[in-house]
Amino acid sequence: MVRRLMAFIGWAGRYVWSAWAGACGLLCIAAAWQGAHEFYGSFVLPSPVETLHEVAAILREPWFVRAAGETAVRSLIGFALAVGIGTLTGAIAGYSFAAMRLMRPIVTVILGVPPIAWIVLALIWFGSSGGSAVMTVVVAALPISFAGGLEGVATRDRALDAMARSFGGGMWLRFRTLTLPHLISYLFPAWTTTAGTAWKVTVMAELLSNTGGIGGELATARALFDIPRVMALIVAVVAFALLTEYALLHPLRDRLERWREAGLPWGVKR
Repeated sequence: MVRRLMAFIGWAGRYVWSAWAGACGLLCIAAAWQGAHEFYGSFVLPSPVETLHEVAAILREPWFVRAAGETAVRSLIGFALAVGIGTLTGAIAGYSFAAMRLMRPIVTVILGVPPIAWIVLALIWFGSSGGSAVMTVVVAALPISFAGGLEGVATRDRALDAMARSFGGGMWLRFRTLTLPHLISYLFPAWTTTAGTAWKVTVMAELLSNTGGIGGELATARALFDIPRVMALIVAVVAFALLTEYALLHPLRDRLERWREAGLPWGVKR
């Protein structure tokens, strides 16, 4: 137990320390943002400091927790459905050439329809409710998870699979030890993109359908031409997307892909 606890603490420390590189990237964006602010002025583009002050102000307002909760629930439900359906159907298509030929055109059609068109259809089907945002997230993000599951299974090493079968390895054993590690390396990039898509599509659907959440508050700020509040809400959505990726998906990926550490020199981090 103590050994596992120390190993987890060491992993957590390395993971947090590796965040410095990402923080430097965010600081570069802030520097470019400040440069644009100096050129255009606060009326067009508030500075990062002004935006952070506005973020601190809206965090103290009671409506923000409710709005953020509504957006988070819709986004996470849509993300879960898109990941579950897309990954499952993609993996099935990867095992079956016939299923691949059947499903790929369908996914291409779904991917070719703009999210704004799905929002219009969702408003007609579900009305001004949270279901329209969830449905839009699912259809907009599902093709990404489908492609990850499809490529992960289709590109597995079939020679290793045949060798394991010749030694008496069952279907579940071969999937768990051979296919799944290879599949995960394709799934997490797809899931990361799906998570970002879920947040931005949810906010866009809320803005256009006026169904509350951060998107609804963004629509109000736009109508009042409150640029600092618009920028603060955008920063809040980006912060939620970063939190989903780096506090949920990346730690899970690191724990599931511990086998990669065997091929790395000591102290070297991907």
